[in-house]
Amino acid sequence: MAMILKERDNAHIRRHNAMKLLDQIWKKGQDFLGVRYPIISGAMTWVSDYQLVKAVSDAGAFPVLAGGNMPPDIFEAEVDRCVQNIKSPFAVNLITIAPSYRDHYEILRSKNVPFVVFAANFPKKKDVTDMKEAGKKVLSFASTDSIAEQMIRFGVDGLLLEGSEAGGHIGHVSLMILLQQVMFKVGDFPIFVAGGLATGQMMAHLLLMGAYGCQFGTLFAMCQESTAHPRFKDALRRARARQAIETPQYDARLPVVAVRAIKNAATQQFGRIQLDLLARLESGQITREAAQFEVETFWVGSLRRAVVDGDIESGSLMAGQSVGLVSEIRPIRDIIRKLTEEAEAQLEKVRKTFRDLTD
Repeated sequence: MAMILKERDNAHIRRHNAMKLLDQIWKKGQDFLGVRYPIISGAMTWVSDYQLVKAVSDAGAFPVLAGGNMPPDIFEAEVDRCVQNIKSPFAVNLITIAPSYRDHYEILRSKNVPFVVFAANFPKKKDVTDMKEAGKKVLSFASTDSIAEQMIRFGVDGLLLEGSEAGGHIGHVSLMILLQQVMFKVGDFPIFVAGGLATGQMMAHLLLMGAYGCQFGTLFAMCQESTAHPRFKDALRRARARQAIETPQYDARLPVVAVRAIKNAATQQFGRIQLDLLARLESGQITREAAQFEVETFWVGSLRRAVVDGDIESGSLMAGQSVGLVSEIRPIRDIIRKLTEEAEAQLEKVRKTFRDLTD
């Protein structure tokens, strides 16, 4: 019995020491975001609503409200609910290529929102500086090294370095490459990483590499508190990593931002839509700007059919390759507890490895 109690005490000490180490490693992220856990719940259109934002905040992590292409009045109401009811820091995501982007931007400038995230395409320098002058901390996604460099020149406060493994609108460079191209080269600049993440083990190693924190999307889309349709969640739960595919661009005359989603009828329909739009461009029936607008309109509508209506055949099942790592639908607090426990255990493993090497 004494040996059992001693082993329990030793295990408790190891967990306590590892937690102390985890807190030291991600302290910069804690201080920058102002939350207990620098774990970001990524903005997902039709998923990251007030309810999810509130639940993530209550669990001590950092939530992001998805602006998507909400009608401006609904967007403003969602932002106001967050401002009035969420006591810890949070962010609002702005899709720079969304038709409602400019309306969302002007609404957000006047709100008491601590963080703004620019997504989908990089913002103009004036958009960054004006939002900072309005008292917000500004984060921007970066899917290439050149975009990362430009955003830093524009004065963003931090970067979300997202690899192509992520779901939804993505770039074409994997997180593995971006870490080497950007995070290892920019010095001590606030960088949060995203794309293909679903475990605390990976989070621990990314923190050791220098990340301020990690963003998870698909993992939170599948949580119990998410208002996404049960069929949508179940489709993600059953999917394999290789089924989350990237949509191609058929012709440079119609530039489209790639989207990663689980292959179904919607992904095939998008191919047909591109071919139709290209034919209309060729004949002069439509401008490139109008064609790009139709592309985004398709994704907004098809994503809503999947997430809200549960149409998993013709709706867009936007998800990252991390679907291959997630097989349960769990409460947010359990998700965060598991991530931190896995990270703690991994850090202890790393520490033991170095201790053994130096003994």
